[in-house]
This record gives sequence, C-alpha cells and structure tokens, in this order.
Amino acid sequence: MNDQQVLRWKQTLGKYVPPESLQRLFLFLTDTNQVQLRVSSSRSSKLGDYRSPQRGHEYHEISVNGDLNSYFFLWVLLHEMAHLDTWKQYHHSVQPHGHEWQQAYCSLLQQYADCFPQDVRPLLNRYVRRIPLSHKQQLQIEEALRHYDSNYQHSLQLNELPEGSTFRILTKPDLLFRSISKRRTRWLCQEVASGRQYLVNGNAPVELIAE
Repeated sequence: MNDQQVLRWKQTLGKYVPPESLQRLFLFLTDTNQVQLRVSSSRSSKLGDYRSPQRGHEYHEISVNGDLNSYFFLWVLLHEMAHLDTWKQYHHSVQPHGHEWQQAYCSLLQQYADCFPQDVRPLLNRYVRRIPLSHKQQLQIEEALRHYDSNYQHSLQLNELPEGSTFRILTKPDLLFRSISKRRTRWLCQEVASGRQYLVNGNAPVELIAE
C-alpha cells in the first residue's frame, strides 16, 4: 500500500470512527491482518458481521452498518475484530460468542477504552471485569452510545415490547411487523403485509402500533 492509498484508506475510515482510534485500527486492519472492511447500509437484523478467509476468498471480511455514530461504529467494529482474533487462534473449533471470543472482545475494549466518551468508560470497565459478559450491561452501554447520535431522541426498543406486539422499525417506517418470539439477542418477527419472517435485532428502535 503506497502513501496515497494509505491516505485515502485513513480518510475513508476516519469518517466513521473516533479520531483517537484511527491509527490503531489502521494497523490492525492492514498491517497485522488483511481485512476487507465494508461499510454497509442499515440492516435491521444485525449491526455488523465477520467472515473468515475461505477458498477463493483469502481475506478476512468485516462489515459494519454505516448509519451508526462513530462511537457505536467502533463498539461494533471491535466486536467483529474479536471474532477475527478468535478465528485466528481457534478457527471454527469454539462457539461464536463463547468464552474465547468474550476474552478477545474484553481485551480489545480495554485497548480502545480511551477512544470512548468519558461517561461510557465506567460502563465499559464494569462490562469487561467479569466473564461471562453481562447482556444487561451490554444494553446499558449501547443505550449510552446512542446518546451520541446526531438526531438522538429516546425511543422504544424492540426488547421493551411484549411478545405479539405490532410495530414499525424507525429505520424502515413503511413496513409493519409483529413479534413472534425472542431468539437470544434477536426477535423472530413477521412482516404483516407479506407474511414473511425476519430476525430483528432486539435493540432496534421501534414505534408501537395500537391495534
């Protein structure tokens, strides 16, 4: 990668992450590992994902939703980087979010803690103190990070609605859904008009529809 390519790469990534994290992320994603980083459009089912190298696809691939604020983008990116670190050590011999991944994620969060806002750091410190990681503390951190959205206003999350609720996702306001059952961090939901079923992130901001 020549100087101009490095500059363009950093300028692009710098649009999405806190400036304090840029150089460290650059080294992780380019020097330490060969990562194809893709900024995705908004997805209701997930905030990011990781794809390991495969035959015909020699690079690590990480995608993160591009509609996240810079701190939330970093939070999700570190989650996927932890998957990469875990795969390098164990390949597919461990659970995706098992003890090994949780250790890798805690390590990365500690390394990048200074890149998060002051009010979020105490939450991060409590979160990484004990494994297994607390889902409740994860939700507290993500709510705190959402305060840094440019258009932040408190909204309901799908997790706050009772099973069987009809709702619309604020990022997809033209569609109505009905929740069916919870699957770990996601909800199995049915799109009312088509009857198709989708997995929707439990943290998705929603509007409850009265029936």
